[in-house]
Amino acid sequence: MPLYELGALSAVPASERPDLLAPPVLQAITTASLLEKTGVVEIDPDMSDTAATQEAFGLPGDVVANCVIVAGRRAGVEKVAACVVLADSRADINSTVKRLLDVRKASFVPTETATSTTGMEYGGITPIGLPDGWPVYVDARVIQQDLVLLGSGIRPSKVVIPGILLSSLTGIQIVDDLGISVA
Repeated sequence: MPLYELGALSAVPASERPDLLAPPVLQAITTASLLEKTGVVEIDPDMSDTAATQEAFGLPGDVVANCVIVAGRRAGVEKVAACVVLADSRADINSTVKRLLDVRKASFVPTETATSTTGMEYGGITPIGLPDGWPVYVDARVIQQDLVLLGSGIRPSKVVIPGILLSSLTGIQIVDDLGISVA
């Protein structure tokens, strides 16, 4: 029986399909006691990218969230963070993120670095289970969604979670206007 339904997706509790979560994601959900409140759905890995997911499952941009890893330097010290915005927007890297990280310039972390440091696959990176000490900036609009579709740490699945539950995870900082509309 599905825990959540979102578009054409029916998610079961993560406790029923822990194999559909990357190890750091499973550990974070377990530690936060969210196994029964987090849904997971198996998908074709070719459908993992945001646009393909939206099209294949009839999802609007305000229920699909993207997580990107960014970094910047100040006084020789690298600062890394994750940014989570809805698919109908993009992270304001050049202003908001730069200010939050207190760096002169912020940019996306190269794919190989992002996957190796997170323990997650490209196309599946999620704010759940990121390395300790990383700030996770989440656009306030994400938290306001009844349900949000996120990466699961691996390409062949997605996580479905009430937006408000993201705020209970370690390192989460809610940021107004982190996302800039792309419409």
